[in-house]
Parts: sequence; structure tokens; C-alpha cells
Amino acid sequence: MLLGGFLPMVDATIVNVGMNSFAGHFEVALTTIEWVTTGYLLAVSVSAPVAGWAVDRFGGKAVWLLALGLFLGGSALCASAWSPGALIGFRVLQGFGGGMLEPVMMTVLGREAGQRRAGKLVGLLALVLNLGPVLGPVVGGLLLQYLGWQWLFLVNLPLGLAAFVLALPLVPAGHPEADRRPVDIAGIALLCPGFAAVEYGLAQAAGGGFGATPVVAGLVLGVLLLGGYAAHALRAANPLIDIRLFASRGFAASVVVIFLAGGALFGALFLIPLYYQQVRQHGLVETGLLLAPLGLGTLLSMPVAAKLSEKAGANRLVPLGGVLVVACIGVYTQAGTTTNEAWLAACLFVFGIGFGLVGAPTVASIFRSVPPKSVSSATGSLFVVNQIGASLTVAVVALVVQHGKATGSETAVSGTFGAAFWWMCGLAAVGAVCGLGLPGRPAAPETAAEAPETARQP
Repeated sequence: MLLGGFLPMVDATIVNVGMNSFAGHFEVALTTIEWVTTGYLLAVSVSAPVAGWAVDRFGGKAVWLLALGLFLGGSALCASAWSPGALIGFRVLQGFGGGMLEPVMMTVLGREAGQRRAGKLVGLLALVLNLGPVLGPVVGGLLLQYLGWQWLFLVNLPLGLAAFVLALPLVPAGHPEADRRPVDIAGIALLCPGFAAVEYGLAQAAGGGFGATPVVAGLVLGVLLLGGYAAHALRAANPLIDIRLFASRGFAASVVVIFLAGGALFGALFLIPLYYQQVRQHGLVETGLLLAPLGLGTLLSMPVAAKLSEKAGANRLVPLGGVLVVACIGVYTQAGTTTNEAWLAACLFVFGIGFGLVGAPTVASIFRSVPPKSVSSATGSLFVVNQIGASLTVAVVALVVQHGKATGSETAVSGTFGAAFWWMCGLAAVGAVCGLGLPGRPAAPETAAEAPETARQP
């Protein structure tokens, strides 16, 4: 499952590298080819909220194989696309599968691990999932340089087929008969299009500003639909995602931190490559290699942080990690055209360590804060909130950079990136403060045996 869950993470960053190549091959404007990303994102927005319910209804193995099959089929079709419309349509199909892979993986593995092994599970997830954003730009640049844009999609097939074959004997089927939740038709009709409308509005805001008509329409419609879903979920016996979980202080604090952490990470993954390409004039492959310290720091710290959270508590580790992230982003606020790149790389490494101290304990707290039967709702909430945080941050920093670049001077462009990084500093600082509200040390094993569905609060 880790192998399959890795694919959408690396696919997103690989495909983003190829946007200019798609536009050149099909001879269309970037505004048209941007729907390769937007269409995928909207499909993810529709399928991801349904994933947890589908696992409860049909079993983890069946839903996992379906999602993986859709993702692989979409990848193969994208590589054979004959027009921009076909490519966008096949990306939507790919997004329906990719949107379910991560929530299904976290739901199935979270239930198998249980609350007492949540830290170990998060450490294992981190070793695989954090490779995607780091490897994607490097792999994408190499594929474009030596093989062609079709291989941005074909590269998914060998790993995906291996994951599919391994899943047949190894992924637990689950027991769908034990929880035959009825289909929440009203919840699907409100949550899925509401999430998609918000994501659409934020995606359009990155280019046209928050005052543009499509942005306002998307965000207003999305907020109305999500508000309607919240009112529905509070009354429904079996909502698609149970928002009553937010009554738990530990769960609510964890989700807020995930919202802010998702924004900080994806904002950095959007902003730092742009800085290296537009201010320092590096190519795609060089930029990907310069991002490697971030991934390395995260890979090293997340498994350690997951174990430490069982002893020290998330409410101690997350603020510490947030402070490290703020300090490192603060260095980038002052970075210009001549700043020492070894120093910047060292800061990225520490940034990765800080993010590991934030991400692993927070996700582990979510698994410890809910009973096993609510894991599917918890992972659905986690995914939706993380995506919205990421999209909102990228939209804001993209507007800051775009506004500053309009002046045209090199000094102004460098200063514009500094302003955007200050926004990121503020976001990370708020996350560090919110981390103080996370749960403390989890219950000792003997206590957990007596009350397996609770975690010790600070």
C-alpha cells in the first residue's frame, strides 16, 4: 500500500514540471493546459471524501484495487492523449483514482496499526510519502530531457503494477459486512461539490486574484455547500465524514495544525523552486537537486519524531518544529541573487527536520484521538483540510509573487519573493502556537488496554 500511495505524491510534482512541454506539444496557451492540473485536482476533490465511506462499505482491499486501477488506467491513457482535451479528460480519470489512494491507505493501515502503534505507522508512512515532492522535480526534469512528456505518465505503470500485484495477497480485505453504513446521498451531494468548488476557486485565484468572478463564485458556492454539509452532518446518523469528531479537543487541534502544516509545506514546495528558477536562474534538474535537503531532513526526522511523540507528547514537539520552520523560512525572506546556496541548503535541511517534528506527531495524534470505527471519517477530514490549506497558501503566495513581478526589475522580483516568504513565516508561527493545544503523552500500554479509544490529554 505504501508503494501505491507513493504514486500520486510523486505524480503531482512530475506532471507540474511538464506544463510548458504540454503547451508546446499541443500548441495551446498555458491557460488551457493548466486544466491538466485543475481537472485532476477537481477529480481528487470529488473522490477523496467518499474514500473512507467506501472502505467501510466495501472493504479496504476492493476499494484500494479499484483506486489503483483507475490511477494506472488514467496514466496510460494520458500518455496516449492525442489532444489537449483528451489529456485533460484522462487526467480527470486519473484523479478519481489518485484521490482515493492516500485516504484508503491511511484508513486501512490506521486500523491495522491501532492507537498504540500510531507513532510507528506515521514514521513508516513518512519514509515513503515524503519522497514524492522531492523526487518529482528531479525525475520529471530527467524524463523530459531524455525521453519525452509521455514518460511523465508512463513512469507510473511499473511501480503501480507491482503495487497492484502485491496488494492481491497482502492487503487485508476488511469486513464490510460489519458496518453496512447506508449511502449518505445528501452528504455526497453537498461535500464533494463543495470541496471541488473551493479548490476550483483557489486554483483560479492563483492567476486572477481573489476578486475575479470565477474565484468569488467558486468560493461562495463552496462555502455554502460545505456549510450545508456541516448542518446535515450534525443531524445525520451516518454522515459521509463525521464532523462531530471535532468535539474532541485533541482531534480539533490536530486538524488545525494539519491545515497550517499543509499550507507551509506546499507553499514552500511552490515558492522555493520558483526562487531558484527565477531569481537564481537554475534549470529544472538543478532546482530539484537543490530541494533534496528538505526531503532528506524530513525523512530523517519523521520516524524519530513519531517515536518521540509517544514519550514527549505532540504538544512539545510540534511547537519546537514550528520554531525551526519559522527560523529557516526567515532566512529565505532575506535571500537574494548572491546568497550562499550552501547556507540555503542547510536551512532547507533544518526546515525538513522541523516539518518532521510537526507532521509526524500531529498525524499520530489524530489516530490516537479517535476510536477505530471513526478512522475513516478522521482520514477524510485530514485529507480535505490538508488540501484546502495547501491550495489557499499557494494561491496567496502566487498572487504576492505575481504582483511583485509586474514591476519587472531584478531587485523588485527578489524582494517580492522575500514578501511571499514572510507570509509563510506567519503561517508557520501560527502553527507553532496551535501546537501547544495538541494532546500530550499518550496513555501507557496498560492504561490503553483498559481504555483503548482515548488518549491521555496534557
